[in-house]
Amino acid sequence: MNSQVCLALLLSMGSVYQTITNAVLMEKLANSKTCADDECSYALSLAIALDDFMAPDCRFINIKKGQTIYVYSKLTPEEGAGVFWSGSVYSERYVDQMGILGYFPSNLVKETVKFKKNTDTVMIPTTDVDFYCF
Repeated sequence: MNSQVCLALLLSMGSVYQTITNAVLMEKLANSKTCADDECSYALSLAIALDDFMAPDCRFINIKKGQTIYVYSKLTPEEGAGVFWSGSVYSERYVDQMGILGYFPSNLVKETVKFKKNTDTVMIPTTDVDFYCF
């Protein structure tokens, strides 16, 4: 291996290590969530943003009014807590946000298409990894 390839490999490994060591565990938003499958890898529904939302930290995503959001999970609200869903924004106008998964307030969106009936969903516990900030 030439020295430039070795240097590039070491730098990229250092970058990965730096990212992992800078992860911060954030407060849990809920103890369980509803998903389409055991890994929350399939979308439950499509929603349209009714208003803008600016993410307060890295657990959340920014949404703009009119954007389409794929909803992957719905957190089970704790007493006195807000109701948050997780999803990914897809929009031609905000390409830089496409594919980023995060939480947003459910009251700021309107579900337009449901892919799964409530009886076909699974409720699973959240884990600490659900709330890490990188």
